[in-house]
Amino acid sequence: MDQKTIAFHHFGCKVNFSETSSLSRKFIEKGYQVIDFKDKADIYVISTCIVTAVAEKKCRAAIRQAHKNNPEAKIAVIGCFSELKPEKIAAIEGVSLILGHQEKFTLVEQLEQLDDSPAPLIHPKPEEQKNIFLPSYSYGDRTRSFLKIQDGCDYYCAYCTIPLARGNSRSDTIANVISSAKEIFEAGVKEIILTGVNIGDFGKHNNETFFQLIRELEKLSAITRIRISSIEPDLLSDDIIDFVSQSKKFMPHFHLPLQSGCDRILNAMKRKYNTSLFTSRIRAIRHKIPLACIASDLIVGFPGETAADFRQTYEFLENTDLSYMHIFSYSERENTLASRMPYPVQDQIKKTRSRELHRLSELKKQQFYLNNRGQEVNVLFESGNTNGFMHGFSENYIKVKTVFNPSLSNQIVPVILNTLENNEYFMTNP
Repeated sequence: MDQKTIAFHHFGCKVNFSETSSLSRKFIEKGYQVIDFKDKADIYVISTCIVTAVAEKKCRAAIRQAHKNNPEAKIAVIGCFSELKPEKIAAIEGVSLILGHQEKFTLVEQLEQLDDSPAPLIHPKPEEQKNIFLPSYSYGDRTRSFLKIQDGCDYYCAYCTIPLARGNSRSDTIANVISSAKEIFEAGVKEIILTGVNIGDFGKHNNETFFQLIRELEKLSAITRIRISSIEPDLLSDDIIDFVSQSKKFMPHFHLPLQSGCDRILNAMKRKYNTSLFTSRIRAIRHKIPLACIASDLIVGFPGETAADFRQTYEFLENTDLSYMHIFSYSERENTLASRMPYPVQDQIKKTRSRELHRLSELKKQQFYLNNRGQEVNVLFESGNTNGFMHGFSENYIKVKTVFNPSLSNQIVPVILNTLENNEYFMTNP
């Protein structure tokens, strides 16, 4: 019997990535051969995202690409799009199986039981399992791994479908996270990124806290580097900042979503903080860790955002010591509070505002890199060879490039940040 081939493709957040990677491990254990998504496979698995209309469009395109690659293949579609709009996916030619978030972890069994019916199977949602935490972590990259510690969200921000797709906030236990972390580092991985939908909420239903978790992780002798992924400003306590400032394992790298620099818009978005609280978090980090990387997310064109609101956001960001920003144009999502709000912003205005913030972000990143020039940092080099060069990242997430040398792969190397190229990376000869 020939070995069956399977190809995976994921969209969206790092939680999706870690889950898809864990699923691929299960298929390898079952004897399947994982191949590139562009190749002809027996089975295609597409892990979807629905955060924006663009993400939804890309998911549809990937399904069509898979069917074109092999019209006889089984195509399984999983994730947020599957959870919220299974009937729309079922209408796309070639789809065999549609699984929501909890059901996708039975993907191996579901595919092996699948018959040759032309109609896609939409697996029923097990209501009793919707608030169960299912752990996962990414593998395959020897340098870093994304470890999911939390899932779902209780915040219900006005623009967001994640609570509808992923359910209420829930998390792993500290003991289980420690066990997974040990497995990851025993496999030779040097860096773990703690990820989730709202990781600052970790443990609240287990009588544990995120702060307790990071203190326990610090004690593990095998662990080399740990990063905290995006954490809500209202959940980033002084205790966490103080801890990271003194830690030998947790990297000086923070990602605090802002979404708007205008308090009126933040209130309309149903965010849990205002610009004053956000500013206090940035100042607290800079006071303890002056050269920390601090990134943020922004949404432009939220319903009702006036020119004055946007100008207030721009000026707030201009005067806030961020390292760079991720900019998103507001995308209307069904069944959210924002989708029913008046005064939508025209697409062209969104594009103009987005360009302005992208330019501001580039200036901030340039200044952040210049502030670090002359510093000695420790760079974890990755294994990829791109046109004879390889790259890695410092503790505070500054990109460093050097001539490809396989002996540097997955090694942490001291580097002086001297030669800045194109305001994008430092060149070095370690």
